[in-house]
Amino acid sequence: MKTSPDQLNFNNRFGRLPDVFYTRLQPIPLDHPKLVAVSQNAADLLDLELGDSCKQQLTQIAGGSRVPESADPLAMVYSGHQFGSYNPQLGDGRGLLLGEVTNDKGESWDLHLKGAGMTPYSRFGDGRAVLRSCIREYLASEALFHLGIPTTRALCVVTSDTPVYRETEERGSTLLRIAKTHIRFGHFEYFYYTQQHDALKTLAEFTIQNYFPQWLNKDDKYCLLFKTVVEKTAHMIALWQANGFAHGVMNTDNMSILGETFDYGPYGFQDDFNWHYICNHSDHSGRYAFSQQPDIGYWNCGRLAQALVPLLDDASALQKILDSYPTLYSDKYLSLMSEKLGLREEEPEDSELIRDLLQQLHEQHLDYTLFFRALSNYQPGQASSALMDLCSQPDPLKQWLQRYDERVLRNSEPEQQRHQRMKQVNPKYVLRNYLAQTAIEKAETGDYSEIKQLMTVLKSPYDEHPDLEHYAQKPPEWGKKLEVSCSS
Repeated sequence: MKTSPDQLNFNNRFGRLPDVFYTRLQPIPLDHPKLVAVSQNAADLLDLELGDSCKQQLTQIAGGSRVPESADPLAMVYSGHQFGSYNPQLGDGRGLLLGEVTNDKGESWDLHLKGAGMTPYSRFGDGRAVLRSCIREYLASEALFHLGIPTTRALCVVTSDTPVYRETEERGSTLLRIAKTHIRFGHFEYFYYTQQHDALKTLAEFTIQNYFPQWLNKDDKYCLLFKTVVEKTAHMIALWQANGFAHGVMNTDNMSILGETFDYGPYGFQDDFNWHYICNHSDHSGRYAFSQQPDIGYWNCGRLAQALVPLLDDASALQKILDSYPTLYSDKYLSLMSEKLGLREEEPEDSELIRDLLQQLHEQHLDYTLFFRALSNYQPGQASSALMDLCSQPDPLKQWLQRYDERVLRNSEPEQQRHQRMKQVNPKYVLRNYLAQTAIEKAETGDYSEIKQLMTVLKSPYDEHPDLEHYAQKPPEWGKKLEVSCSS
């Protein structure tokens, strides 16, 4: 049954934990909030009917002036490793968990207000978000979801007349985020490093009971919890890599315990493929470069393992589980890339074929999305202008295609069927940085139409959209050089 925001069924499980886990407080209202964008797909998770009344209520809730009666706003406390260094002073510095909502299917969803104002964990910040960062998260979380990548979701974006000061004066804005949980690796690290081991155990029990209940009565439940997190994390990052997505800030406080893409900032999809692509202008050392993401996932899981040590009599089991990460990742990545190439029935040489292709993409700076989409229409043994036009040096690619022809012909599958399969995993449309920037610039003038139109292709990225072909074109040179930092 469809409902309104005021009638949402909050159950607030996290709020029933001891107060050492959070600080209760109300959002600080924005001045004259205005709805920028709202996602029907995300609203469906909460059984919301997006009529005018619902949109008005969402605007007030996201603007901080209205809190649903059964909600229980709180700022969560956590810590984490940021760019490799442990930071003990973290927490929800600009966001509030409004509460947990149960929908008609019995699913529980966190409703989190990002940009809600100062909290005890704001440190030197103002607790606010700006319009550009909210739009980027709104577009990215919905885009990744429709690419089949585990992610948090975005319900709506609201802006206001409240001034916020970054490099220049901007407008205070908020994003209502939906997620299965907001528990991060950093939650466990906080209670480990502060030596609150009873609270650490409480958190682990809570996590198992609510998200992995199948392990609740197992003697090795903490190891099973860690094993599941490792598997989910490895698979999520394999999906990032296969789709050419760079997160940009893989700090442990940005890692979801459920293996969902979390906290969008300076992300980026590959344009001209660069294996060592750095999407975060603030990442001067390249710690979170595209090529580093699988290893950082492993490193972050290691930090979680360390935090779980006090819960086990013999912690060596955690290391054995952690050691499985590289294989979990590589097997998943090989499977995904094989699908992108249209390969069936894995052969020993497939990994080399994939590696050599990526080397070609890297050396010639070929557009990642355009290449794989064009390959989805490729006929073995026939010249492909769509592929050759992407190349500065066609001969090396022709040599690779000869090997690819031989491999594909062993599929024993009709070409049309292979093309259809490949088009279901090789998107025509991705959220390139310049597309997001164009939508942001228009929104900052009060024109929100570009967000809505862009979402049309992001919601069905594998389909043809004849009237919106410009979203699938190679980006302009200026669009490849956009600099995005953590403040974005």
